[in-house]
Amino acid sequence: MNDAARVVLSFPDGLSEWGRDQIRTDRYRNYLRRMLNKPSVGDEREEFVDIGCCGDSLDLTVRVEAVEGGTRVGDETVVELVERSGTVEGGWRVQSAAGPTE
Repeated sequence: MNDAARVVLSFPDGLSEWGRDQIRTDRYRNYLRRMLNKPSVGDEREEFVDIGCCGDSLDLTVRVEAVEGGTRVGDETVVELVERSGTVEGGWRVQSAAGPTE
């Protein structure tokens, strides 16, 4: 089995900017890299996103859009995140696109 060079994951475009900042960190990409193992295009996973001191967690559905250059995710696999049309359910309103904008 070869490690994939790149895996593309999509997330709903309804995710707030704060949520986007969380999933774009190196630590979150490293977390996804460990959780993916042998992804296939079309696979969907519910993944935890920390919403900070405001309380509850947010579950985010990520979908595998592409797997390039191998069949499993390794330490060197690049995890790319792209948007897809959709809403985000759960978590606290304060951290959602429907929450306060100030």
